[in-house]
Amino acid sequence: MTNSLSAASARPGSGLRIGVLALQGDFREHLRAMEATGAEGVGVRRTEELDGLDGLVIPGGESTAIDKLARAFGLAEPLKERIAGGLPVYGSCAGMILLADEIADPAKDLAGAPQQTFGGLDITVRRNAFGRQRESFETDLDFKGLDFSTTEAGVAPVHAVFIRGPWVERVGPDVEILAQVEPADPEHASHAVQLPGTARIVAVRSGHLLATSFHPEVTGEKRVHELFIRMIRGEA
Repeated sequence: MTNSLSAASARPGSGLRIGVLALQGDFREHLRAMEATGAEGVGVRRTEELDGLDGLVIPGGESTAIDKLARAFGLAEPLKERIAGGLPVYGSCAGMILLADEIADPAKDLAGAPQQTFGGLDITVRRNAFGRQRESFETDLDFKGLDFSTTEAGVAPVHAVFIRGPWVERVGPDVEILAQVEPADPEHASHAVQLPGTARIVAVRSGHLLATSFHPEVTGEKRVHELFIRMIRGEA
């Protein structure tokens, strides 16, 4: 008689311990998304909570607030060190900004000092690039790297929600573009934002780092988190 795997142990994240930076933003949604893969989700607010993680998620929220709180809690430098040392990290929306090496339009504090990032991704991002809260929109994206979800009909597009999202204006030579929002066709537009002339990069990957401008954690789109799990396991 062959022993079958339990449903829990068969899930892609089973046996992994994934942290979610829990200083500000929608970290609870990411914790639920990671736990849905079978991984153990851990809220991270202190340096010692970075120990023993297989990966880390930096959630959406306010990139300036997360930056300031990370420095206040003594997390910023340890995070930079772990990212540079190879810790797999996924950043969504504000998380993409915080993983970028460069911000095209950084916010500045009262002393005029620009916001900081944890870095790691050789990209330049623009904050709030798609507009303010009232310009939030949804669209379907062709997303590379999701072959594990292929059905007879092919790979379904990713339904993406953009809420004051950034876009990527420059990618380095080792950065792979995974998804772009195409210029709006007035007759067949899947989103309300007019993007004359060029597509906008909204998902990238480089080695152990993954980032999206949008929020898969709020739509129930599980494949982006599963891609991250597969990256951690060396399966993607």
